[in-house]
Amino acid sequence: MEKMELRDSKMAGATPDKPPPYSESFQNPGGPNMTLPTAPPIRPVVHTVVMQQMGPRSTTIVCKSCNHQIQTRVEFQPTTKTHLFALVLCLIGCWPFACLPYCMDSCNSADHYCPSCNAYIGSYVN
Repeated sequence: MEKMELRDSKMAGATPDKPPPYSESFQNPGGPNMTLPTAPPIRPVVHTVVMQQMGPRSTTIVCKSCNHQIQTRVEFQPTTKTHLFALVLCLIGCWPFACLPYCMDSCNSADHYCPSCNAYIGSYVN
């Protein structure tokens, strides 16, 4: 009871917008030398993914989407390098050959797709 009156007298001086100090509001139930239990350390899980190198030609691989062993379907797409080669050919006066980089597979990126589920598998860029 005496403890309650002491606490009430301390709270009477506190304003509603100002809480009491931490030293008065929190008391360790086991005393000052007791340590509180902690959670066990969390060990990170490391996943290692081994990817097969893609090349400019079709590759045999296991599709991650449908889990079938497939021969990839390759589609060639122009890249920034393709456009720069065409621009250089135009600038040096060889404009009739400006379409040549778009026809050469070595100037385009090779995008690999699964023929079964049409999932994107990877790219090969020269």
